[in-house]
Amino acid sequence: MASRVNQVFLVIFFTMVTGWSAFAQELDVKLNKFLPFVEVVHEGEKVRVQRIQDQQYVLTGGFARTSRKCPPFCIQPMQVAPGVKTVGELEVFQFMEIEVNGNQGILIDARLNSWYKKGTIPGSINIPFTIFNLPADDLELINAMARLGVTEKESTESAGFMNTVKGWFSDNEENNSSWDFTDAKKILLWCNGMWCGQSPRAIHGLLKMGYPAEKIFYYRGGMQAWRILGLTVVVPNQ
Repeated sequence: MASRVNQVFLVIFFTMVTGWSAFAQELDVKLNKFLPFVEVVHEGEKVRVQRIQDQQYVLTGGFARTSRKCPPFCIQPMQVAPGVKTVGELEVFQFMEIEVNGNQGILIDARLNSWYKKGTIPGSINIPFTIFNLPADDLELINAMARLGVTEKESTESAGFMNTVKGWFSDNEENNSSWDFTDAKKILLWCNGMWCGQSPRAIHGLLKMGYPAEKIFYYRGGMQAWRILGLTVVVPNQ
C-alpha cells in the first residue's frame, strides 16, 4: 500500500514539475534567466507576477511621461536614509516570496489612496505616507503601526522619567520613542518611482518614530520602473 502511495506521489510531483517547466519554457520574457514568475498573496488570493509577453508593447499613459514639475516631483536620492537599504525588482520578488508569503514582512504602497486605487504592485497594502507623520496619539497611526507589529509602550510616570534620562545621554531616537519595536516586521516601501517623494517621506517619518532602519527597505523604482518592465499590476477590490 505504501509503495503505491509513493508511486502516486511521484507521478503527481513529476506532473507538477514538468508542467511548471513547460510553462516556464513558453515564457520568452522572464523575470531573470531562471525565474519565469513569482507568486504572492494579495487580498487573500494568489497572484502571479510576471512580465508582459508582447515584445512590441510600449508604455502609455501617465508613466510614459519624462518630465514633471519639481518640486514636488523631484528625483530622489539612491540612499533615502542611513541604514535603509535601497532595492531593485529582483529583491522585491524575493521579499514577496519569503517575507510577504511567510507573513514576516509587509510590502507597503505608500502613495495616497487615489493612486493606489488605480493599480498597485501585487502583495502590497496601502498605508499613505501622510499617516506616518501624524501625532503619536492619532488612532489612524496607532492602527497602521499595529499592522507592522508595533505597539505603544506602557505609559507610566517612572517609565517616562527614565526615557527622558536616557535621552540626555543618547542620540538614538528609539530610546525616546513611545513605540515598542520588539516585534516590528520588515517593511518594503515604494511609491511612483524615482521622481516620487511619498515613500521617502514615509520612511523618514518611521525613522523619526524610532523604527529600526535595518528593517526598512526602499524600492526606488516604484510603479514607474514596475510599469516599464511590464510587470503585473492589480486593481484593489475597493
